[in-house]
Amino acid sequence: TNKTHSGGRTAQLGESVILGRLECDAFCKEKILHRVLRNVNSQLLVVRPDLNMAAFEDVTDQEMKSGSGMHFNIHYYKTTTPSAGMPVAFSIQVEDKSYYMCCEKECGKMIVRFREGEVPKEIPGESNVIFFKKTFTSCSSRAFKFEYSLERGMFLAFEEEGCLRKLILKKLSREDEVDETTKISF
Repeated sequence: TNKTHSGGRTAQLGESVILGRLECDAFCKEKILHRVLRNVNSQLLVVRPDLNMAAFEDVTDQEMKSGSGMHFNIHYYKTTTPSAGMPVAFSIQVEDKSYYMCCEKECGKMIVRFREGEVPKEIPGESNVIFFKKTFTSCSSRAFKFEYSLERGMFLAFEEEGCLRKLILKKLSREDEVDETTKISF
């Protein structure tokens, strides 16, 4: 009688199984939301690439419909380190051109910039376009704060400069500090 052997061959000692290893700080694009970004005063974030600036402004519904520079693409990335918050990047279309939000050091100060180009689909390591989306407070699920991925404690915020409320990076001293200027809702 022929004996059938079930179970296949078992791995011999000394044989190792190699698993595909995911880099711990790799980001792959997962989904894109189209949103306007509002501050605590319900003003909309408007990007003006020609003036090299972004500021929160009072916008009428009519302006919003036709509005240029205020409808953002929020790119969500899969992450292997979810504890830091949901990694996102921001881009926007202004007059047939795409711009992405990034942070750059200028005269020793971190500045929020909009550069022409597309947000990458995959980001192998660190990137100056990634922000970690966190809930603003534990009781508000609709409002968020966005921490710059390369510098812990630095958040997107606005700063009053004359009649402008410019988009800036702001250092918070504590993780749980409630600072209304960093509150952004969709």
